[in-house]
Amino acid sequence: MSSQQDDPSGTNAETANTVVNYLPISGMHCASCVSKVEKSLQSLPGVINATVNLVSEQARIEFDPAQVKGEQLKDAVVQSGYQPGEPRPEVSPVTALAEPTAEIRRLRGRLIFAITAAILLMLLPHLPLGLPQPAIALLSLLLCTPVQFWCGSPFYVGTWHTLRRGSADMNTLIATGTSAAYFHSLVAVFIPSLAQQAGFHFDTAAAIIALILLGRYLEALAKGRGSAAIRHLLDLQPAKATIIREGQQQEVTVEQLVPDDILLVRPGEKVPVDGEITQGESSLNEAMVTGESLPVEKGPGDEVIGGTLNQAGAFKMRATRVGAETVLAQIVRLVQEAQASKAPVQRLADRVAGIFVPVVLVVAALTFVFWMTFGPTPAFRIALISAVSVLIISCPCALGLATPMAILVGTGRGAEMGILFRSAEGLEAVGRLDTVVFDKTGPSPRADRW
Repeated sequence: MSSQQDDPSGTNAETANTVVNYLPISGMHCASCVSKVEKSLQSLPGVINATVNLVSEQARIEFDPAQVKGEQLKDAVVQSGYQPGEPRPEVSPVTALAEPTAEIRRLRGRLIFAITAAILLMLLPHLPLGLPQPAIALLSLLLCTPVQFWCGSPFYVGTWHTLRRGSADMNTLIATGTSAAYFHSLVAVFIPSLAQQAGFHFDTAAAIIALILLGRYLEALAKGRGSAAIRHLLDLQPAKATIIREGQQQEVTVEQLVPDDILLVRPGEKVPVDGEITQGESSLNEAMVTGESLPVEKGPGDEVIGGTLNQAGAFKMRATRVGAETVLAQIVRLVQEAQASKAPVQRLADRVAGIFVPVVLVVAALTFVFWMTFGPTPAFRIALISAVSVLIISCPCALGLATPMAILVGTGRGAEMGILFRSAEGLEAVGRLDTVVFDKTGPSPRADRW
């Protein structure tokens, strides 16, 4: 079943002069990142539409190949401060859904160190170490420095890229806030009068970095698990097939198959690709397509679908559709395109994020000035903490990440249950339905779920 919502952006209405490419993008962390990449891509002559998905970390770009080339698309992403992969004419499930194990390991190491250091920094002044205040301050500096510049290095790198373009994003907020706390404390280590007036904030800087890293670590885990439904679909296709050439049976990978190849499918094996039975009879479980787990009898001339299970006899088949043309590949592509599309509320969040960060920087500066002017003693300490708080809590990531994550999980869960959505807008519209009509004869084994 597919939702009947039309794509308002018109990205599905491709003409003979336009093509669609999918471009992997790494380094994005918030809705502001998405907005900047989309604006950069859409500014290129020949780009008709560009939609960036934060969770799957890829852009769907509709463009005229006569006016813009793949390298220009990659250059636009680089100028935005992010790292592009290679453009491809179709969604690559293996690439798009690979577990981000390297990123998870990197984040886990930094997170553990940051949390440990932050806890020690908070406990250090209260431990019975018998050390004078200057020694504790110096020890705090030694603990906080690797947190600030190693654990927090992604924030500085992201800030540098955005400042080169004359803009700002979430990284700017975090880097500015934690740097203010760190460098004030650094100066206070060597100027005792400043330390007496405003104190040290090494623990504040370390705790902020640890909390943000925790959020990014959970985000990376969610990215790895959010597409489990599509991975399940991909697992339906066997990795290898038995091909008959010149009367000899030969085992090859599914990627090596071409149309008109003659294949042998034994009992208990899955059909490698779409095709037509040429010899033999069997019964197949086509639940992946129909939702019915009852066996379907097949014989010469009948069509078989890749990924379905051969339950009984062996048969020979002629491959008719392979690779991206199979029914299974089209289901995966449809689900991923729905995940890459944007619901109305998400488009609103992206527009707001484009101007949100500069406004937050101005508000933080005004907050600092206000407390310095009208605040009680010590005014500098209160002003600094207030300004840093504004910078950190104003991160626009909640809606920018939560909405695409909900779309990812919703469309993936729908695919598991045999329900395919053409767009995120269709998924959002389902929440307002009060009646569902099935035009299918006979009871469905899934009817009790509704």
